[in-house]
Amino acid sequence: MEESNESEFEEWQKDVNYLVNVLKESFESTDARYTIDDLNDILYVELEGLDEYSEDEIIEIAEPILDTIELDFEDVILIPLHN
Repeated sequence: MEESNESEFEEWQKDVNYLVNVLKESFESTDARYTIDDLNDILYVELEGLDEYSEDEIIEIAEPILDTIELDFEDVILIPLHN
């Protein structure tokens, strides 16, 4: 049973990484990272260059991606990455 949970977690982690990479490519970012708030079930995705887009452009680009990826987060929040 533990192996099953571990493999499910690995698959879920791959899905999160895939989502972050798709968002990174969609916003033409050179760098991205994410943080998961387990308590509130929120995924924070930091994207380099995101502040170059208007809020409307961010929604237009991200919404179709987030609608097709099936991850069970309450919310996915995109924020600019500042080093």
